Amino acid sequence: MKIAVTYENGNVFQHFGHTEQFKVYTVENGAITASEIVSSDGAGHGALAQLLGAHEIDALICGGIGGGARVALGNAGIQVFGGVSGSADAAAEAFARGELAWNPNASCSGHGHDHHHGEGHSCGSHGCGGGCH
Repeated sequence: MKIAVTYENGNVFQHFGHTEQFKVYTVENGAITASEIVSSDGAGHGALAQLLGAHEIDALICGGIGGGARVALGNAGIQVFGGVSGSADAAAEAFARGELAWNPNASCSGHGHDHHHGEGHSCGSHGCGGGCH
């Protein structure tokens, strides 16, 4: 199985459609056996699903992700695990063990990138850990 994590400076990047890199992990028998960094080559939103499909990715770990991207990934047969933050390696290891904490409702709709979500929560530059609803 191959999983991709939106990647920046060792951490899970928080906006799928703007990620410049993925860290791709090969998982066998509950353990990571290989990893590599893959550039998005400037591809945005819909084209990223094609890029991940070309790398035979089975699952994506990310922070925030919009509905259109979810549909494109689903159509490519890629499971989405959103709302994840922190170390990319730690997230991939937790996924491999079947222990990844994620948010099935994580999304970032709208592209103003300075939107507010009530109760004083502002995503600003999408540093919200995918908790945008």
